[in-house]
Amino acid sequence: MSTKISARLQALGIDLPPPGPPAAAYVMAATSGNTVFLSGHIAKKDGKPWVGKLGKDMDTETGKAAARSIAIDLLSSLHSHLGTLDKVKRIVKVMGLVNSTAEYTEQHLVVNGCSELLFEVFGDSGKHARSAFGVAQIPLGACVEIELIAEI
Repeated sequence: MSTKISARLQALGIDLPPPGPPAAAYVMAATSGNTVFLSGHIAKKDGKPWVGKLGKDMDTETGKAAARSIAIDLLSSLHSHLGTLDKVKRIVKVMGLVNSTAEYTEQHLVVNGCSELLFEVFGDSGKHARSAFGVAQIPLGACVEIELIAEI
């Protein structure tokens, strides 16, 4: 891991967990040219899906914490795929899916939990394009799912 990235993670009190396996018929990461595509990662709490629906049984701050936890898992998968986060030139795009009620409208604030951590870890190279959607359901009842695209 990069000394710079390693130091930032350490300063943030983050130890990357072991990457999780895919839950179905796909790979967690695929590289094409100088681009790495990470599959959607669901929020987990204590190693199990972080279940909930924003606007019903979960508030925005809790959803934001779930999205931050996903960012850590995304970094773990990226590190595992590349062997080092040194190879990351920039985070290009993040797409967040938020399990939410039809009335809930703060999906963008939930996904900030991921985006803000990526900014903290990568600095200007962590600034990315982004989409945030409200969806009726996410696999295993998870509250948030996020995928990431990075340039190497």
